[in-house]
Amino acid sequence: MKAKNLTRNILIALVAGAIVGMALTFAPESFFGPLDKYVLDPVGQIFINLIMMLVVPLVFVSIVLGTAGLGDPAKLGKIGISTISFFLATTAIAITLGLTLAYLVKPGKAGIFDTSNLGDYTPSEAPPIMETLINIIPENPIAALSAGEMLQIIAFAIFIGIALAYLNNKTKGIYSLFEQANDILGWLVMLVMRFAPYGAFALIASAIAGAGLDAVGSMLSYLLTVIAGLILHAFIIYSLAIWLLGRGNPITFYKGFFPAMTVAFSTSSSNAALPMSMKTAQETLGVKKEISSFVQPLGATINMDGTAIMQAVATVFIAQVYNLPLTMTELLMVVLVATLASVGTAGVPGVGLIMLAMVLNQVGLPVEGIALIIGIDRILDMLRTALNISGDAACAYILSEREKRKITSK
Repeated sequence: MKAKNLTRNILIALVAGAIVGMALTFAPESFFGPLDKYVLDPVGQIFINLIMMLVVPLVFVSIVLGTAGLGDPAKLGKIGISTISFFLATTAIAITLGLTLAYLVKPGKAGIFDTSNLGDYTPSEAPPIMETLINIIPENPIAALSAGEMLQIIAFAIFIGIALAYLNNKTKGIYSLFEQANDILGWLVMLVMRFAPYGAFALIASAIAGAGLDAVGSMLSYLLTVIAGLILHAFIIYSLAIWLLGRGNPITFYKGFFPAMTVAFSTSSSNAALPMSMKTAQETLGVKKEISSFVQPLGATINMDGTAIMQAVATVFIAQVYNLPLTMTELLMVVLVATLASVGTAGVPGVGLIMLAMVLNQVGLPVEGIALIIGIDRILDMLRTALNISGDAACAYILSEREKRKITSK
């Protein structure tokens, strides 16, 4: 299936799924419950499982080839530092943007919110940042591959790639094997993507019907504030970076990368969107394969600009609902903690809400307030995931264009 046809079909499926989801909010639970359990949820989960089946081998093979392709360890170090610096800088900007919008719009003052019956919200415990950094080096690489520990898989793959680069001619056979594995995975990605429109339809219909129009309506001010932050970050921050640092056309970038964004939107997972994201960046945007293979899997693990915007708006929203004003020191703490947490909580399930719980604890706000936003978080998760992978691709594009200019100038 051609990329244009696939994008068109996914968009049609998303619109149809949204319409069906809204219609199902009026249906009785006796109808929606079985439909979701036996049709929508299974179709959506099969689609996600098909993609996730490819993620670990794709990340491992891609990082190995990307690292080996970069060759010089010094060059790898420069690309790594540039990548992480870009991610941390854009995350800090995203949080600042979210805080600014939240104070301008004041979503927590837009309605009357009942906080008396929220109960306790207990997020999964996030590991300390230092523990996460230490655990990047896997004790057992096979166990890391089996468990899908992305940071550990990336670290192990980098070591293998460096070894292949150093040994060069001695390991040509192994390098060719990785290239052939990459071709196999690429073919499988395209095979799985034929199922994407059906998966997208099921996922969006289930998400909207599950959240309900009442939840969306009561949280409309918060919802629109987060969406505004995501749009502004994409079309101002990323566009300026692409234009100034990559010397590219942001419109051409987003037009070319749109198919991957639709997959990220429907799956709500940067990892699930990774196969399509890398393929689109390399084939449509012209990103060098070795840079895409290194930057985008790393970004899918640690780059969370969309989540950062959500946390910032949610923090101010909860403070306004509980009428607990934040000081300037506490706001600066939000920026610092959330930026560092984007790396420290990498790979933890429910990462967005875990990061938010960490921030709320840090500034003394009630964690129970998270219960206010859980109802519509799935809808926002779709949007912020699309932004997250756009940031990964923008970073890869900028670094790739920079490398091309260096080669041309020699």
